[in-house]
Amino acid sequence: MVMWLQSMKRKTSPAEPVIDKALLEQAKRSVMTDQMKRVDKCTVCGAECAPNSAEGLCWVCRRLKISAWRDTDQQSLQE
Repeated sequence: MVMWLQSMKRKTSPAEPVIDKALLEQAKRSVMTDQMKRVDKCTVCGAECAPNSAEGLCWVCRRLKISAWRDTDQQSLQE
């Protein structure tokens, strides 16, 4: 067993990096933004904004807005 371990060679590291530096930096930035908490407030109720809200709404107000749009679309179709 000892001879087998001695005969194994250590792998050498590649001369060029495996991951492109630009891709690595982009990944680091995306992780950093996930760690930072948004402090934007909802324009309607003042709660914390939803991360995917471009209107500046929390998830509840955003959901209510979408539901209201759906209701008005259904009413216009019935008329």
